[in-house]
Amino acid sequence: MSVHPVDEKLPALKMATTGLQHVAAMYAGVVAPPLIVGAAIGLSPADLTFLTGACLFTAGLATFLQTLGIWKIGARLPFVNGVTFAGVAPMTAVVASTDDKSDALPVIFGAVIVAGLLGFLAAPFFSKAIRFFPPVVTGTVITLIGVSLLPVAFGWAQGPDPAARDYGSTTNLGLAAATLGIVLLLRRFTRGFVKQVAVLIGLVAGTLLAIPFGATDFGPVTDAAVVGFPTPFHFGAPQFQLAAILSLCVVMVVSMTESTADMLALGEIVDRPADERTIAAGLRADTLGSAISPLFNGFMCSAFAQNIGLVAMTRIRSRYVVATGGAFLVLMGLCPMAASLIAVVPRPVLGGAGVVLFGSVAASGIQTLVKAGLDKDNNVLIVAVSLAVGIIPITAPEFYHAFPETARIVLDSGISTGCVAAVALNLVFNHLGRGGDAQEVTHPMEAVPAQPIS
Repeated sequence: MSVHPVDEKLPALKMATTGLQHVAAMYAGVVAPPLIVGAAIGLSPADLTFLTGACLFTAGLATFLQTLGIWKIGARLPFVNGVTFAGVAPMTAVVASTDDKSDALPVIFGAVIVAGLLGFLAAPFFSKAIRFFPPVVTGTVITLIGVSLLPVAFGWAQGPDPAARDYGSTTNLGLAAATLGIVLLLRRFTRGFVKQVAVLIGLVAGTLLAIPFGATDFGPVTDAAVVGFPTPFHFGAPQFQLAAILSLCVVMVVSMTESTADMLALGEIVDRPADERTIAAGLRADTLGSAISPLFNGFMCSAFAQNIGLVAMTRIRSRYVVATGGAFLVLMGLCPMAASLIAVVPRPVLGGAGVVLFGSVAASGIQTLVKAGLDKDNNVLIVAVSLAVGIIPITAPEFYHAFPETARIVLDSGISTGCVAAVALNLVFNHLGRGGDAQEVTHPMEAVPAQPIS
């Protein structure tokens, strides 16, 4: 009996290198939230390092839940889980509203625990939304995921600090371009294993190339401890404040929406479409991982969309590869020195690789849209408007500046707004009334033939 590629166990070396490639692709996204929140609180360098290591550790645990699964928990797809960036704004708002900054993290942790447990209970009901995600919706959302992530890659390519003098310099952009070129050359002219780990080789080569330019900082390695453990409740016992809980619950809804879209996207890419049961199990892993995370001083976890691009590009679909990546994350949480090795990779180098990864996600979305029936006028309108709505936060970041902060948590996520728009428009145009009988057209601007009066 043949084994589906998702359930395939690869040779140890290939499993390790491809798993490490996943970690390299998502490392910056995991460490950014604790660095931002920790800086807002004013944590010492030692505590900031501890918080970052804790988030890596809990990301590994959440990835285990998602890929390997237990009971009805875990989508058992090649998903990497980590700290969601959607929670940064509300968490920094909690920090700003807390008089004693030493209470900020306990308040945040208490809110994440409650939001995670409520999300866990809501997962089976939330998953029933699968019927509202036909190809015209999933294709739009997958495309938006890729397009929304591309600005992240462009930001990385310019450098780590927008306030630095060399931000956007020719050196930084040159390193990003060189890394991109190396990855493309490897993908074009190599075969087999080397082709599949082209991104990892590109990151290593780009890092070495950056040394003569002084863009590679080995300080994190020399300063890091060899062993460390995220002691439970290191920053104090969780505190439960209603305002913080409500704010993080909104983030949880946004996170669950994006995770649903991510699971649908990945299911298409690995040829194992995510059904209602899979989505419910995946959401349970997300939410349970989030509820457990604060016990070890971590934040809310969700699926990482950038790793979908890596799966799409390498075509390595094994969930055990990603589970191996989860093991590396746990190791990094327990060994700060190991975590610092990934931190050595210059941000511009990550940016160059990110262009390939995130662009691959958008390309996968376009492939899905091709199957969605864009010869129908209704579907063209759904895609056109949903993409436009989803791109607003990218092209006009201050578009929703007059809205309340709570509303902006949702509105500033192009993936969430585009997803909601696509689902709503699909209901209106393809389900209500006679929408399902839409006329076929050859061009979006072509008029629909007039109907005879009955």
